[in-house]
Amino acid sequence: VQLQASGGGLVQSGGSLRLSCVPSGSLSSVRDMGWYRQAPGKQRELVATITHSGRPIYADSVRGRFTISRDNAQKLYLEMDSLKPEDTAVYYCAASFGTLSGLRWQNVPYWGQGTEVTVSS
Repeated sequence: VQLQASGGGLVQSGGSLRLSCVPSGSLSSVRDMGWYRQAPGKQRELVATITHSGRPIYADSVRGRFTISRDNAQKLYLEMDSLKPEDTAVYYCAASFGTLSGLRWQNVPYWGQGTEVTVSS
C-alpha cells in the first residue's frame, strides 16, 4: 500500500486546513486508516483513526476541532478547524490491514510521506 498525503501549509491561529491522503496498491485489504503527527523534537503521536466502517477515534487534544473521514475509494481526509500553534507538526497518513487502535506508532505498517502544517500565533 502506498499513501500520498497533501494539503499542509501555513495558517493563522483559529484557521482551518484540510489534509488529503490518496492510497494505491492492495486497497481491498486495508482496514483502519489514520493521521499521526510529529512536532519538532517530539515523538510521533496519534491524531485520529477511522475504521473501514467509518468509526472514528480522536486524540483528546484534537477532539471537537478535527474531523477524520474516508470515502469509498479509501481516500482519507482530515478537516482541521480552530487550529492552534501547538498543532504545528508534520502530519502523516497511515494504513493497516488490521486495527490501528492501541497500536504503537512504530508498528504501523504503511505510511505516507508527510505534509507540514504550521500554525502561527
